[in-house]
Amino acid sequence: MSISVVIADDQRMVRAGLRMVIETEPDMTVVGEAGDGAEAVALARRVRPDVVLMDIAMPRQDGLSATSTLLAGPHPPRIIVLTTFDTDENLYRALRAGASGFLLKVSSPEHLIAAIRVVAGGEALLDPAVTTRVISAFTAQPGPRPPTEIPALTPREAEVLRLVARGMSNAEIAAALVVGEATVKTHVARVLMKLGLRDRVQAVVFAYESGLIRAGFPDSGT
Repeated sequence: MSISVVIADDQRMVRAGLRMVIETEPDMTVVGEAGDGAEAVALARRVRPDVVLMDIAMPRQDGLSATSTLLAGPHPPRIIVLTTFDTDENLYRALRAGASGFLLKVSSPEHLIAAIRVVAGGEALLDPAVTTRVISAFTAQPGPRPPTEIPALTPREAEVLRLVARGMSNAEIAAALVVGEATVKTHVARVLMKLGLRDRVQAVVFAYESGLIRAGFPDSGT
């Protein structure tokens, strides 16, 4: 099944370059381009792509606002935010807007293609170059006192959520907990389902904003 993609960027040359990279893949199709956020929202609602590549700095409506608008509506696509800027504010706003991925425009074509596949498959992705800054972005935000527990989760599920929020992959979590990777995948799926979260990015948001974890401090419940 082909992955349908919309490209939203105010620079025509950037859109052309992204289209060229994407359309070399037999399982991907660019179904439209938009030059600003408002156009991206209208286009995505019309063609219902699997993935939207969303620039941040665009006229009329910026990419983060457009992301929030699309994800609040029916049949939301998966959204990867593309930017030349990796500031903490943009990272935090992108995650809060509900983006499933965050990539710098200097990322390699191979990384971009892999990101589209990961996000289209229902997972979340953050550029390795900015993962640590994502955590820093959350530590800079004032938050509530850490709760002693999250009633919906078992102790093991809460532990897995803490490790997800630390940026660990399923394989790394499996090694840390001395369990199989399939078991970790099951725990992550249950955490997302119980908390009504879409993906790992939303799990990171929840973990920090709920106070379950704060970088630089011992994890609550440990």
